[in-house]
Amino acid sequence: MTSSPAVRPYRPGDREALDDICIRTGHNGRDSRPHYADPGILPVIFAAPYVHLEPELAFVLDDGQGRAVGYILGTADTPRFVEAFRAKWLPRVAGRYPEPDGPPGTPDEAMSVLLHRPERMVLPQLAAYPAHLHIDLLPEWQGRGHGRALMRTFLRALRDAGVPAVHLGMATANTPARAFYDRLGFHEIEVPDPGPVTYLGRTTGEPGRL
Repeated sequence: MTSSPAVRPYRPGDREALDDICIRTGHNGRDSRPHYADPGILPVIFAAPYVHLEPELAFVLDDGQGRAVGYILGTADTPRFVEAFRAKWLPRVAGRYPEPDGPPGTPDEAMSVLLHRPERMVLPQLAAYPAHLHIDLLPEWQGRGHGRALMRTFLRALRDAGVPAVHLGMATANTPARAFYDRLGFHEIEVPDPGPVTYLGRTTGEPGRL
């Protein structure tokens, strides 16, 4: 029986779909497959550890037939997540994606560096925004209000857990994503030498902005 698309909690059976969504949106919001020898490294960094370590903060957009076509996931406490990432997640995947010996020479190696250095996520400028998130929708599901629904669900979960504010890091080149976050009440957080990333934050309150 088919029903309408709806946001629901993540289920373990969604894992493969989440990996696919991450890969198909992982290059400045576009398909990463032309840019990586093994694009599977992207969900290993940006999706799978979250559903492994904090599944209670993972939500998907269900297409109405049980298939996840978008997701939002994250952590309520970034420093705590980083510790768990190093202790519990990295040992599971480090052998498959070893850290390069020298400076990264390919996009895959650059991602391997990110994988092996989770402490990069802890910045003093972000301390007032302890939670962080990742949100992705397949292209054909964008621009239809589903991203807003995912964000509303995630912020409510953080608010119910007593978390005051959240941040995210986005590719500065992804201008459509920036417009989306601006509409949802996010503001830029100044971080020294951010590279190709822009950091944004907002409180978990202000429900009227969503």
